[in-house]
Parts: sequence; C-alpha cells; structure tokens
Amino acid sequence: MKYLLICSAALLTSGLTLFSGFGLGTLLMPVFAVFFPVEAAVGLTAIVHFLNNLFKLALLGKHADRAVVLRFGLPAILAAFLGARALVWLSHLSPLASYAAFGRTFEVLPMKLAIGLLMIGFALLEALPAFEKLAFDKRYLPVGGILSGFFGGLSGNQGALRSAFLIRCGLSKEGFIATGVVIACLVDVTRLGVYATKFSAVDLGANVMLLTATTLSAFIGAWAGNRLLHKITIRAVQWSVAAMLFLIAIGLASGLI
Repeated sequence: MKYLLICSAALLTSGLTLFSGFGLGTLLMPVFAVFFPVEAAVGLTAIVHFLNNLFKLALLGKHADRAVVLRFGLPAILAAFLGARALVWLSHLSPLASYAAFGRTFEVLPMKLAIGLLMIGFALLEALPAFEKLAFDKRYLPVGGILSGFFGGLSGNQGALRSAFLIRCGLSKEGFIATGVVIACLVDVTRLGVYATKFSAVDLGANVMLLTATTLSAFIGAWAGNRLLHKITIRAVQWSVAAMLFLIAIGLASGLI
C-alpha cells in the first residue's frame, strides 16, 4: 500500500505539474509524511524533486532561455542559500492559529500564510481577463529570483513565485517550462547542500527501493506530460499555473500543507 500510494502520487503530480512548473514537492511531501516522520518525508521528497528536475532538464533543457536563466537564476542561488541557512539556524515563528480536522492538528504559520496570500495575488493575474496582456519587464527578473530563491530555501516553495514571473516573460510554452526547470535545478542544488546536515539522520539506505520506485514514477509522469505538451497552448499553461497557484496557496495559508 505504501509503494502504491507514494508512487501513484509521484506519477500523477509529476505529469500534472510539468505544465505549471511547480507543485511536485509540495504535493508529494504530505504523502510521504503519512508513512514517515516529517524530517524523513522532507528529505525523501527533496531527493525525488531534484532527480525529477534533472530528468525534465534532459527532456526540455535545450529550450531554456539563457538570458532569463542568468538574470533570474543567479540571484535565486544566493537567495536560496540565505533562505536555507535561515531555515537551519533560525527558530520558526509561533503559529497564528491551530485547528483539528480529519483526526489531525493543523497550524497556520505566518510565513506560509504570507506566501499563500502572495500566490493568490499572482493567481488572479493569470485568471482574470483584464490582466491577460500584462507582462513583467525583464528588469524585474532579479527581484523575482530573490523572492523565489529565498522562499525556496526557507520553505521549499520556490516554484510558484518563479512561475508567476516567468509566465509573463514572453517565453514559448517549451521555453517557459525549460527555463523554470534549469532555475529549479540551480536552487535545488543550493538548498540541498545546506540541508545535508539537517537530513543526515534520515536513513535513506533503508528506503532506497522506495526512493527508486518513486523517482521512476515521477520520471514516467514527466515523460507523459512532455508527450502531451505539443497539444496544449500557452494560454492552457497559464491557466494551469493559475489553478495550481490557487490550490497550493489555499493549502499553505490554511496550514494543510
């Protein structure tokens, strides 16, 4: 049952989130957490997320916009390091509220609430027709990189802010996805290097078969999503981003994620 649920979640979320450019780690971690302590779930999810990004890089990397990668990715690397260090060395703020549901206790954390509200704002930009032709000037890319990288290092939630900026850069659908994947790999390498000591207690060796099966499932999902890519439009990608932004924002703001 553990293999079935985790691998199915990896396959489905990897395929669905290929178009939005984010969401695999956010959606997969709670499934791992059903069977493992939170620290182990975060560590296992981070590894699957990174390996899946490398696979997507092999599939689509040639379409990445190098100028955008440099202007967005370099500030993101530095900010991701600072965010990851903040996660390791700084204590978390006290929860604003807590509540019980489905037999579990959930906490509303200030950081996740702020990120959730910010994501809802970006989602509105994607969903409302009045903003359809709005585009962020490329001079704001370093700002987007700093925001995305810092929150990626601090909480793992980097993709939503990254996609919100990149989707308005005038990239093709292939370029949008590929550019996001390259930047995600840069941030993942940075934060995993800092997380290494935090996750040293996780017994990855005992779960190598599960980790391998989950990663392969994510690969299949990404491959299937890539096969469908030529059948969708850039507007469909924008709607995918908006939908994922709303869903994950609600989960973050409410403490469910």
